[in-house]
This record gives sequence, structure tokens and C-alpha cells, in this order.
Amino acid sequence: QVQLVESGGGLVEPGGSLRLSCAASGNIGSIYNMGWYRRAPGKERELVGIITSFGTVNYADSVKGRFSISRDNSKNMVLLQMNSLKPEDTAVYYCYLIRGPGEYWGQGTQVTVSS
Repeated sequence: QVQLVESGGGLVEPGGSLRLSCAASGNIGSIYNMGWYRRAPGKERELVGIITSFGTVNYADSVKGRFSISRDNSKNMVLLQMNSLKPEDTAVYYCYLIRGPGEYWGQGTQVTVSS
């Protein structure tokens, strides 16, 4: 089993920045993909970005140029740097990991962008 724990969510003003962290523990190997999803009020779950074990990243068009994903394989950790935040970025952000046949999710962390 794999456990994912997010941190870094909170309240921020429009135009501000936040950094989310996700730490994975358990039966972790070296070949896996990690990423972030989000779910805004009244909307379906949306992919934010995925980073492979080799560092290749795919971003949703809505966050390109503003968000950045990185990973530290030695620590089994993935980071989401969010800049120029907008009210429409308000959502619960979920970390996830895909490894072999398994797909794992964190509990989510609330990000609220409001003045």
C-alpha cells in the first residue's frame, strides 16, 4: 500500500502564491508517475499536471505558465508551486500516484483564493 499526505493549502489573495507538498510512503519503488488533480465547487475533477519518474511534465492549459511541478525521487515527494493565483483556482487539490497496477490518492488540501 501507498500513503500520500498533502500539505501547504490555505487562504491566499488573488495574485499570490502557494506551494503544495505531497509526501509518499509505503511500498514505493523507483518507477512511478505522480501528479495533482483538483475539484472546484460545482465542477468535475480536473487534471492539474503529471510528472513522470524521468521528470517529464504535462500541464493543463489553464495552469500553464503559472504552476510548476517538481519531484524528489529520493524523498518520494512531489511539489506544486502555484503563482499568480486566481479565484477560479479555488479547489480541493489532490495528490496522486500511479505505480504498476495501483492508483493512490491523498486526502486533499483546500486552496482558497479570495480577497
